[in-house]
Amino acid sequence: MVAAASEQQFDASRPIDLGSANFSDHKFDWYRWMLEESPACMGKVSVLKVSLVTRYDDCRLVLTDERFIRNRGRANGKGADASPLPFPLPKSIALLGRSMIIEDDPQHRRLRNLVNRAFTPRAVGRLSDRVEDLSNELLASLPRQGTFDLIEDYARPVPTRVIAEMMGVDSSSTAMFHKTMSVLSKGMTGFAMLKTMLWDIRQIAKFVRELIELKRNQPGDDILTGLIEAEEEGERLSDDELVAMVFLLIIAGYETTMHSITNGARLLCEHPDQLERLRAEPELWESGVQEIMRHRGPVQGTKLQYPTEDVTFHGHTIKKGTPVMPLLGAANHDPRVFEKPDEFDVARSPNHHLGFGLGMHFCLGRQLALMETRVGLKNLFEQNPNVRIAVDSSKLEIAKMPGWHRHVSLPVSLS
Repeated sequence: MVAAASEQQFDASRPIDLGSANFSDHKFDWYRWMLEESPACMGKVSVLKVSLVTRYDDCRLVLTDERFIRNRGRANGKGADASPLPFPLPKSIALLGRSMIIEDDPQHRRLRNLVNRAFTPRAVGRLSDRVEDLSNELLASLPRQGTFDLIEDYARPVPTRVIAEMMGVDSSSTAMFHKTMSVLSKGMTGFAMLKTMLWDIRQIAKFVRELIELKRNQPGDDILTGLIEAEEEGERLSDDELVAMVFLLIIAGYETTMHSITNGARLLCEHPDQLERLRAEPELWESGVQEIMRHRGPVQGTKLQYPTEDVTFHGHTIKKGTPVMPLLGAANHDPRVFEKPDEFDVARSPNHHLGFGLGMHFCLGRQLALMETRVGLKNLFEQNPNVRIAVDSSKLEIAKMPGWHRHVSLPVSLS
């Protein structure tokens, strides 16, 4: 049984374990307490101790202040070529450690500019047209009677197919591409990580390199071709950078969208008044999806940042070169910024949430993720007026993943 909020024993005298069942199941109760009683403190991500900041203005500062960077080696004065991670990586997965998401300028700016050239309005617009069709195809196949898992049967397939089209994957490569997505989403936690590091990453990296070579020889109207052909000041992405970019697009675009749809579906089922308002005023879907990202966004904390000098928040000093995580989920419930922050209001305005980050690492795929989530939810609830969660909310399991708010499954019924 999940403990009631009133039974919680909040304590920041020891590092708060972001991966514990207690924190995962009650993170928003913890946020409420931390925002007032311990806005900056120590936390734990797996075996790594990190500083945590929770208040909106403090999170904004960490995300935008030049004193905070993502490459740990540079923060400790080891130079631009130092590893950006706090631990050595096996060669088989080193590509995951050189992604632009954990790089700083000028390398980050170079990579981002090249990727921006691939995300042309035409390329993204073509995907927008396809999301409607994909959503409708999936909805037509859902069982009208009984229950099913919304994640596996709907929320997961939408971004899976979108990313496959982004990469220009044909039918002959679909099975291996799905394995690639599964490894990058499920294989980086728990006991599966050892197999992933020793075997799976090598196999999927080989597949991605073959896919890149295929696109070089047979370019298409897809974003992977755009990444290969993107050029800025005579520079293009190297093969290693292309592989890392494909990994990043899969992890960021797939996981975030899948859990945005799932979290949004639960919120709307649990707030029928807000769902009825969306049905009566469909023009509110845009702001409604933004409110989902604020209230129960899947991304609750950023990649680790590192200060280049000692910085103090509310009496808690973050030492130079030590990791800090801004808890975006807490910042999005800060009463200093959001009126009645614990209420879910699809018409909330203004709504300057941090669900997509801020600063140089502001989410590149924000518009695509918002569009997929909006279309996925709007179609689900418009075509199925009796959607309901098929189990008691207390039985829904939240994954124990630091920095995320994601369900293990979401059993629903359409009748």
